[in-house]
Amino acid sequence: MDSESMGPGTVRPGGRTARVRAAVLRAAGDALVEQGFDRLDLADIARRAEVGKTTVYRRWGTVPVVVADLLADMAEQSLPRTETGSLPGDLRANARLVRRTLSDPRQGPLFKAVIAAATCDARTAEALRRFYDIRVEEWAPCVRQAVERGEIPEGTDAHEVVRAVSAPLYYRLLTGVGPLRESDADRAADAAAAAARAGVYVRRGAS
Repeated sequence: MDSESMGPGTVRPGGRTARVRAAVLRAAGDALVEQGFDRLDLADIARRAEVGKTTVYRRWGTVPVVVADLLADMAEQSLPRTETGSLPGDLRANARLVRRTLSDPRQGPLFKAVIAAATCDARTAEALRRFYDIRVEEWAPCVRQAVERGEIPEGTDAHEVVRAVSAPLYYRLLTGVGPLRESDADRAADAAAAAARAGVYVRRGAS
């Protein structure tokens, strides 16, 4: 079975297939930022990408599938975690990466548009959940390592700690309370680390 007949994002295609996918996803991101989810159109995406409409319709079929593949590609392109040797350092590295992403002139508006789309389309919502599951799991080992070093209690929920780091930054992005500063990222990381040390994220029933 070749990559064209498989679900989008299930493989990392090469050659012309990769170029077509990259062009279409770039065009879809541009259109999503400019027009919003409700006005996305496969024919317009094909025009922007300079790709035949037949190719776009055959491979993706619907707008939600394109958006889901866009999120899959964003997850593939995300930078790996940084290990500093301490939980506060690792969480600050995570927070600063999130801050840089959300402050980017393209990525910030794109995330806002995708989150807005997820509120009205179940397939996009599921794709967004998968995207964040991948990113949270990428950084969860830094919390598990902190448990092993004795920095935080046994039974700490690594995923909840990582989510707690980025949540304040997304709040600032979505409410428009001001530009995201590095100090905001550090504050979010330090708060999550302090809460983890205090046992806030220990799972109930954990021994």
